[in-house]
Amino acid sequence: MRFSKLFGKTLREAPAEAESASHQLLLRAGMIAQVAAGVYSYLPSGWRVLRKIENIIREEMDNAGGQELMLPVLQPFELWQQSGRYVSFGQTMFTLTDRKEHKLVLGPTHEEVIAELAHHYLQSYRDLPLLVYQIQTKFRDEPRPRGGLLRVREFIMKDLYSFDVDEAGLDESYRKMSQAYQNIYARCGLSTSIVEADSGAIGGKESHEFMVISETGEDEMVFCPHCGYSANVEKAQFAKAVIAVSQSPEPGEGAAKQSLPLEEIATPEQKTIEEVASFLGVPPEQTLKAVFYIADGKLIFVVIRGDLEVNETKLRNTLKCTELRLATEDEVQQTGIVVGFASPIGIKGTKVIADDSITMGSNFITGANKPGYHFKNANYPRDFEVDITADITLAHHGDSCPKCGSNLSSTRGIEVGHIFKLGTFISEKLGASFLDQTGAYRPAVMGCYGIGLGRLLAAIVEQNHDDKGIIWPLAVAPYQAYLCLLHLDNPEVASAAEKAYHDLENAGIEVLFDDRDESPGVKFNDADLLGIPLRLTLSPRTLKNQSIEAKWRTEKETQLLPLENLAAEVNKLLRERLAS
Repeated sequence: MRFSKLFGKTLREAPAEAESASHQLLLRAGMIAQVAAGVYSYLPSGWRVLRKIENIIREEMDNAGGQELMLPVLQPFELWQQSGRYVSFGQTMFTLTDRKEHKLVLGPTHEEVIAELAHHYLQSYRDLPLLVYQIQTKFRDEPRPRGGLLRVREFIMKDLYSFDVDEAGLDESYRKMSQAYQNIYARCGLSTSIVEADSGAIGGKESHEFMVISETGEDEMVFCPHCGYSANVEKAQFAKAVIAVSQSPEPGEGAAKQSLPLEEIATPEQKTIEEVASFLGVPPEQTLKAVFYIADGKLIFVVIRGDLEVNETKLRNTLKCTELRLATEDEVQQTGIVVGFASPIGIKGTKVIADDSITMGSNFITGANKPGYHFKNANYPRDFEVDITADITLAHHGDSCPKCGSNLSSTRGIEVGHIFKLGTFISEKLGASFLDQTGAYRPAVMGCYGIGLGRLLAAIVEQNHDDKGIIWPLAVAPYQAYLCLLHLDNPEVASAAEKAYHDLENAGIEVLFDDRDESPGVKFNDADLLGIPLRLTLSPRTLKNQSIEAKWRTEKETQLLPLENLAAEVNKLLRERLAS
């Protein structure tokens, strides 16, 4: 390809709205262009990268036993009513109505469609296991598209669906896909971590994410350097310490486990946990915090130990609600609850959800439900009742590992793949059943496995760049070699460059020929920005020696290759680099 004919121009500066490194560099390199918020065009060089990623994914899915098919973008809304998942997807789902007033969905995912197909084509246990996949466009109305390709509203996704006879079969399909994903990322030049994850709107009993460590990632993961435990912060657990009581009826009597009498105490103008704890001279963990949420339109009272924070994903899952947000002060006061002095003691008519930390201590400080007063020595369940007790706490760096007790660490990351054990909840509702060996109908046990190709492309850039530009791994680079012609006005150099270009192309080497009438500085800057692995520079100086200068994007050193048999020499370098 001649650079002078390449559609898409490089930019010296990134647009002001581009925040992440991948967003800035892909725009500057002329690989993507924004059409609308969360909607992008892939220009030719970016599309070449995406197609290479797609081919790697396709090869690994085929090697794992997957069969490729293509499912429709438009889906009948009735399928989502059958599964019930239209509720959990909520406003994320794009819907439309056709001319016959029939409601349709622009597919955010395809579990319903594939289960409906399985309903028609699965007959016997002999048809299982079954692995089918597609590489197709998905649509999700993200409330806050950001980071270029990292979070968008229209995206290309590989989604594979597994159907098995039983849980053991699902475990094997899950293992196969996990290994296939690791193969994909390794071939794309990415280093990833596997973490436990929340299943979100997709559902299912278990899921894992593949994360690329990156400061620009919108996900936080916690991990144990000692035993290897790792989880997305939405899912992460930690070992909560049991809090010893500091108050006792008589100092020195060792009453740490004794439940003391409930006592009302004055705390004028002391509303926050920090203010109350400081005023009474107790640590925050000796208090109970009241937090109010609106869940699907209803007020929820959450009580949690004062030193901990609510994990809203865990809370949403506990409540099985679709919409969750913090309640406003006015919404709380309308129920008669006193903001700043609220307590679960004596509360009526409001659903109370408690973190299990309330069982890991005693004699807490909590609100007295009247201005300027708190209760001392509140104990559960002696003094108050709750509707649900669950782990709804957010894990943090430094908390204790739930597996081995060591201190947890945390980092940010980009999710580049998510795999789910769905079980039978979708197959049961859509009728994806089979006859087992006894002649009885049973629902197929399902799994689903997704990779967003655009996000994977962006993650590769996030992990492979420097201050000059992108550094593409060879396997996914838009071109393998960048042929840089210096001094276009020199007829001998221009003629030699043309011959080198044709020789390389005829040998099957993917080469971008920079034939533009630009200065050496502009060409070298663009070569670094585009990140093509091998730069080949032909100039009057190298032509005198009948050679060409070769330089890897990742290295400072250069070497001279003879112009004679140049294609063979370049092919040798590329093979060695791919094998290393």
